Amino acid sequence: MALSPYVFDASAENFNRLVLENSHKGPVLVHFWTPKAGPCFILMPRLVKLAAEYGGKFLLVMLNADELPELARRFSVNSVPTVKFFWRGEVAHTIHGADPDSSFREVLDRFIAGDAHRAHALGVAAWQAGNVQQARMLLANAAMAEPDNLAIPRDLAKLLWAEGEGEQALKLLDSLPPEARTAPEIARLHAHLNLAEAARQAPPLSELDARLAQQPDDLDAHFQRAARLLAADQFATAMDELLWIARTDRGYRDDIGRSSLLALFDLLGSAHPLTRQYRQALSESLH
Repeated sequence: MALSPYVFDASAENFNRLVLENSHKGPVLVHFWTPKAGPCFILMPRLVKLAAEYGGKFLLVMLNADELPELARRFSVNSVPTVKFFWRGEVAHTIHGADPDSSFREVLDRFIAGDAHRAHALGVAAWQAGNVQQARMLLANAAMAEPDNLAIPRDLAKLLWAEGEGEQALKLLDSLPPEARTAPEIARLHAHLNLAEAARQAPPLSELDARLAQQPDDLDAHFQRAARLLAADQFATAMDELLWIARTDRGYRDDIGRSSLLALFDLLGSAHPLTRQYRQALSESLH
């Protein structure tokens, strides 16, 4: 197709080079079409016009699904027109049908905003769409590309936790540099995940109470008890435990008693009576 220097026709021989290899340099849009489908001919000139408008910021590849059914099946194309956005060798987004130009511009602009920002935005979008493996890949790539952007490991840790990989989420946050771990958005999330993971792994309250009757200064038992109480919505009693930990040993698990209380203050809101009560108690105990 010679309509534009940024538009190409796919073949079985050139697909890997044209699409997959080029997608490591920038976004590649593959328009799956057939001559039997009228909407394809409505969408095709619009995509060509977009390619010219963006001036080489993405490549447009036309793939005739009738002539290349194996490639259509490989990428789960069951209807046309379908446009797949390829980035770094993977499908990063799909638009089914002849959507408005604004839909294509919105996705393209995410890509063109910059590699890390693009990967982060697309990773979050993939997660929201239920494409967990794709989201993990995109967020991991973004984290490597922009290590100082703490929003990326934050979102990746949230994804891991939501997928039942709490230990991996905590390991990810623990691997951040010390100054990053103390940033409020990371410290609060770390505290939340620690409490949730502790609640998941903790023995029953009756067993913890028995341990504390034998060893009243058992910090692990106090923290597990706080996590269990929070899981049962017994906030005041749990906050008592965390306050005790903060007062007893600031070095225990990087001051987790204090950081957990701060996370709970955020959760409850500054106007909540428990926030006011325990914020004051925490302040008095640490000065």
